[in-house]
Amino acid sequence: MDKIANWTSSDDAMVESAIRRGASRRELLQMMFMGGVAATTGATILGRATAAVAAEPVKGGFIKAAGFSASTADTLDPAKASNATDYVRCSALYNRLTFLNGAGETTMELAESIESNDAKVWVVKLRKGVIFHDGKSLTSADVVFSLNRHLDPAVGSKVNALAKQIDQVKAIDAQTAEITLQAPNADLPTILALHHFMIVADGTTDFSKGNGTGPFILKEFQPGVRSIAARNENYWKDRKANLEGFEFFAIGDETARMNALLSGDIQLAANLNPRSLRVLENNPAANLFISKLGTYTNLNVRLDMAPGDKQGVAEGFKYLINRDVIKKSVLRGLAEIANDHPIPDWNKYHNAELKQREFDPERAKSLFAKAGVLGQEIRITAAEAASSSPDYAVVVQQAASKIGLKVAINRVPSDGYWSNHWIKDAVHFGNINARPTPDILFSLLYKSDAAWNETGYKSEKFDSMLLEARGLLDEAKRKQIYGEMQAMISNGAGTVIPVFMSNVDAISPKLKGLTPNPLGGMMGYTFAEHAWIEA
Repeated sequence: MDKIANWTSSDDAMVESAIRRGASRRELLQMMFMGGVAATTGATILGRATAAVAAEPVKGGFIKAAGFSASTADTLDPAKASNATDYVRCSALYNRLTFLNGAGETTMELAESIESNDAKVWVVKLRKGVIFHDGKSLTSADVVFSLNRHLDPAVGSKVNALAKQIDQVKAIDAQTAEITLQAPNADLPTILALHHFMIVADGTTDFSKGNGTGPFILKEFQPGVRSIAARNENYWKDRKANLEGFEFFAIGDETARMNALLSGDIQLAANLNPRSLRVLENNPAANLFISKLGTYTNLNVRLDMAPGDKQGVAEGFKYLINRDVIKKSVLRGLAEIANDHPIPDWNKYHNAELKQREFDPERAKSLFAKAGVLGQEIRITAAEAASSSPDYAVVVQQAASKIGLKVAINRVPSDGYWSNHWIKDAVHFGNINARPTPDILFSLLYKSDAAWNETGYKSEKFDSMLLEARGLLDEAKRKQIYGEMQAMISNGAGTVIPVFMSNVDAISPKLKGLTPNPLGGMMGYTFAEHAWIEA
């Protein structure tokens, strides 16, 4: 394409993603205008992007893809999956009862329907004609076995805490299962879309073969080294995978991962830092695949420790942090402005009416002065383990110096950060991955007794609203309650969430078919089922 000021391949990817989400032509042209593109040039870009989205898939081809982490603890047991490498394999080999699509909507996968009259007892109707790789037909016994595994402490399920709400799972007939919860939860269909809730065959104890109902069949698995899978020609979906097969492994060093893509050794390099984009932008050997996930790095001010125990200190930091600088300079535009609560705008429960907090150093100064901390030194703990947090800390420090607030950055090693500093230090950074429901985020991070209550936020009203909303099937009422809870967090918790960070994967220009998914990068780790190689 012609050189256009302020326009990069990442912007091309964002336009394509917007088209897939159903954005109007007017919205797309406005997006490009904001990026510094003239109307006539914008029309050309839009035409090319529309053609790219409409291109017909091509069958065949084998690709190599590189993630960013792997170890000898890599597993084919969905219940124990703990990193992106595990999720990619499990998404290729197995299926879930439900699936979270690119718009954040819960759709049916192995389940034909999941229904409840009271949000406590759920009836699951299974699709017919689904078979495992070994030829066995899917039945309700597989669902009962798969879900009950998460309740067995000996299994070591990563979602045991979520699964504990299940009181009983039983088979009604061969194609129907009934799930009874200990208390009503209207989010159960969405919870079942999480990667760990893949359905495995009844009685499975040996997961080395990856026997699932998914689009690929396992050919080779070496933990910490690589996995190879071939297309499942008996896949139950009408649309089989396009690729004949794929190999997946990890390249921990980001520069090496990028170089492997640029040299053509791999077709996908996952999870790149925005700082790396200078190497890739306008390079014909790479396209950027951008996903808005709702992941964020946050500044946490403990409300039960000095100086955060003084009224106005946490609020002061919320006005002192320059969100635009973080978005544009630190993250090179690959972020969306946030408002100090964890619900991104793609989530249907997002409170769009909550007034956006602006950068206001004078108001921050007034709050710090009233709290009596302007003459004191405030230490902020940061580490690369909390993505980009050292850069965030510098942005805060620079703004603080202009209002007479002394901020010292306590930069510590990533090794041991989560056990030694996170949640424990008075002012420190966290890094939270996106979750598909407000209930999961609020329960994990803001409930008074939450395991990850990063700032010591406690509110009996918040806790009672959380329980009320969880059991409601009335979507309008749930949205209202969750909207109020977002305001409570934004105004009352010690969490400063400046932006939601976009995930960036780099792909070969010939790799097509990928669309963003809120469950993670690499199309929510399901890229293998949907990708195809341009002829």
